[in-house]
Amino acid sequence: MDLQHWLGRATHAIQDWADTFGPYRPHPSLQVDDERFADAFELFTGRLRNNYPFFHPHYAGQMLKPPHPAAVVGYLTAMLINPNNHALDGGPATAAMEREVVGQLAAMFGYDTHLGHLTTSGTIANLEALFVARELHPRRGVAYSADAHYTHGRMCHVLGVKGHPVPTDIRGGMDLGALEDVLRTGEVGTVVLTTGTTGLGAVDPVHLALPIAERHGVRVHIDAAYGGFFTLLAGADGPEGLSTELWRAVARCDSVVVDPHKHGLQPYGCGAVLFRDPEVGRFYLHDSPYTYFTSAELHLGEISLECSRAGASAAALWLTFQLLPPTPDGLGRVLAAGRRAALRWAQLIDESQYLTLYQQPELDIVSYFPTVGPASLTGIDTASVRILTDGMTGPDPTFLSTLKADREAFTARHPKVTADADGARILRSVLMKPESEHHVENLHDRVEQLARAR
Repeated sequence: MDLQHWLGRATHAIQDWADTFGPYRPHPSLQVDDERFADAFELFTGRLRNNYPFFHPHYAGQMLKPPHPAAVVGYLTAMLINPNNHALDGGPATAAMEREVVGQLAAMFGYDTHLGHLTTSGTIANLEALFVARELHPRRGVAYSADAHYTHGRMCHVLGVKGHPVPTDIRGGMDLGALEDVLRTGEVGTVVLTTGTTGLGAVDPVHLALPIAERHGVRVHIDAAYGGFFTLLAGADGPEGLSTELWRAVARCDSVVVDPHKHGLQPYGCGAVLFRDPEVGRFYLHDSPYTYFTSAELHLGEISLECSRAGASAAALWLTFQLLPPTPDGLGRVLAAGRRAALRWAQLIDESQYLTLYQQPELDIVSYFPTVGPASLTGIDTASVRILTDGMTGPDPTFLSTLKADREAFTARHPKVTADADGARILRSVLMKPESEHHVENLHDRVEQLARAR
């Protein structure tokens, strides 16, 4: 795609539409001449240089990458109108687009029926799911993995619900024996299962946890904010294929959250929450006498906790899905490239004398640490921080991230490491850009070089 060409077409398309309403005189208070704007724009673009190169394969730090050009064009085009997907009269076209993309997401997870909408983030999407959980079980708490995103503990506090962290197993997934113990108390109404933790990319065993939850009469919510689109690789041929049984079990869960601004190629912020039972919409019921007046049809604001939401987000996702739909042959190919890159790097690390794999990647996050002698938590922590810093500041910059692993988790995976501290920072790389597949050997060589330079 020629982005400059299509951005120009976007402005022309909106101007052509605007011209159908007749001429008007812009107010002088809004006028800015090009010379004055040029000065501000130069200052602005200079400030933007203080960013990491999220677009480049050398950047393998956090879950960050630029949106697809189609998403940029879709967002900008709709933003020129600036629709608000709260009430239908605030954005009739983009509200329809939102319903369509939410339907595509529901189909991706295998939901036959659904109620859902886009949100500004996975945090808000999870808040809505836990809000419904509280309304359905007002005197019961929420259980979630100890390695789940901190949003669950935080939102339980916001909602006045007791949170129950459940210990994890040696992979970082929820320990099912510990889950059974928590559910036996009768204090839990909803279990949150994470399909892709943001730390290690660990996947809770949904297919095995579901029968336990059903036996105790407990609802199941899936936090797939990071890992949701990996369902497109369920049963895929090749090394990137994932467990069909585990990922298909999501269709039997009560709600699910996914972030298109991660693997859906969208700009921040674009999250989504879906409920399998449309009847939960009753918990959102409210009235706004000055808002819902142009249509008897359901307004998106009537089924969300947020009010104003950018219609441009729905437009960007809709246009992207026209080209790269949430199917194995669409976005699935993008996810497959990142997962193959992660598996390839894990293989290279296993063969390395300078780096050690912390654990095998389940999705596209690779966790590893420098091989030091004698092997101690203190030594690993110091070396990891040095590699992180040297990588960013060297002449050939490489951008990684670190993850703090506590003593118990670390020694369970690597019992020969001397536990002389409470934990250690390890290196963590997210290979969510498909270009990583063609760059992983180069990235490995660079990190090995940093590890050798002691």
